[in-house]
Amino acid sequence: MRKTPPLIAALAMSIALPAVAQDTVAADAVPAVSADVSYIFNTLLFLIGGFLVMWMAAGFAMLEAGLVRSRNVTTQLFKNVSLFAIAGIMYWLIGYNLMYPGDGWTVSGVIGSIFSPVTLDPVGAGDVSAGYSAGSDFLFQLMFCATTASIVSGTLAERVKLWPFMIFTALLTGIIYPIEASWQWGGGFLSEMGFSDFAGSTLVHATGGFAALAGAIILGARDGKYRADGRMQPMPGSNLALATLGTFILWLGWFGFNGGSQLALGTVNDAADVSRIFVNTNMAASAGALAAIAVTQIMYRKIDLTMVLNGALAGLVAITAEPLFPSIFGSILIGAVGGAIAVFVVPLLDKFKIDDVVGAIPVHLVAGVWGTLIVPASNPDASYITQLIGIVVIGVFTFVISFVIWTILKMTMGIRVDREAEITGLDISEMGMEAYPDFVQAK
Repeated sequence: MRKTPPLIAALAMSIALPAVAQDTVAADAVPAVSADVSYIFNTLLFLIGGFLVMWMAAGFAMLEAGLVRSRNVTTQLFKNVSLFAIAGIMYWLIGYNLMYPGDGWTVSGVIGSIFSPVTLDPVGAGDVSAGYSAGSDFLFQLMFCATTASIVSGTLAERVKLWPFMIFTALLTGIIYPIEASWQWGGGFLSEMGFSDFAGSTLVHATGGFAALAGAIILGARDGKYRADGRMQPMPGSNLALATLGTFILWLGWFGFNGGSQLALGTVNDAADVSRIFVNTNMAASAGALAAIAVTQIMYRKIDLTMVLNGALAGLVAITAEPLFPSIFGSILIGAVGGAIAVFVVPLLDKFKIDDVVGAIPVHLVAGVWGTLIVPASNPDASYITQLIGIVVIGVFTFVISFVIWTILKMTMGIRVDREAEITGLDISEMGMEAYPDFVQAK
């Protein structure tokens, strides 16, 4: 019999403690609803969840615009718009059917899926037997794909060329993400092993983090970020008000991200579970922010707003792997550890001279790994060994493929702007326009 380490066992008991007002409805007390009603509510959940997750794109744009320097804001906003558009086309053309091959897990089936873009239900002819409309499912899944690319954008800010970034985004959203996500959500081998990642702490967030880490290593740090004596040079963002707005937008969108991943709203039990997911998601974010406040106060003697923002996001990422089973207290523990991780990992990256402009690697990669690892503490069907295997397999695949792609792009077309362009700012060198043009006083 495999033994659980004492520390993990203690944490698991805390996370699994029952919470007030979180009782599930007995199955025999749930009245049945018609297939039509179930279809309508399931479709509605996908659509509402989809536009909430789409709103997260605005959150990423505002967060990144606020955390980069003013001379790079226009470029960062453009990257967020372009990556969302690229994801939409690539996921329709290739990604969706590659991620969900159905019975086509043979080589010919997978290859065939690449050349069969998504089709919708005929006008006025929804398939009730499917449980939800084809369009709502595609839209919802697309938003997760786009989120993965948004994570890469912030890490590589202020020095990456636009066209290589967009090429990488096309490959990430059309091929890399759909393949690794298919191993779990498409009925692949990780799903058969019992790997559990409810809404994508690893499948979405850590995947984006691994892709960003590979790019940051190949791209190198911003000019002047690390001094010759090894010390780090702070490069404050342009607008903390925008960064804070972006965080709240992401926080709101996360209710669709996690709640929509219940994938059903056609029964009383499903409705109760969605509400439970909402509450646990919010509690984890709150705990992540408070943990970041405490840790920054202790470490730096002052509270760092940017760390607090990332602490809240890290709490959200951490709870994403399993927002249904934990108690409220368990969700607080999971989110608090995620928030602390977001603070502790930043100086660790600086020691290795890995320049992550917005802190996406601590928030999405490391906190995502933490959230996925701790799933068995509340979900009795999950295994620590299986969770670790899934993380390693997805991480190695994503990092290696991304590293190779970034290397090829660097050797063929170059991925970094020259030093003069970086000093001037990418808004001028890459876009030819500024987000904050100077005001000239009239004579």
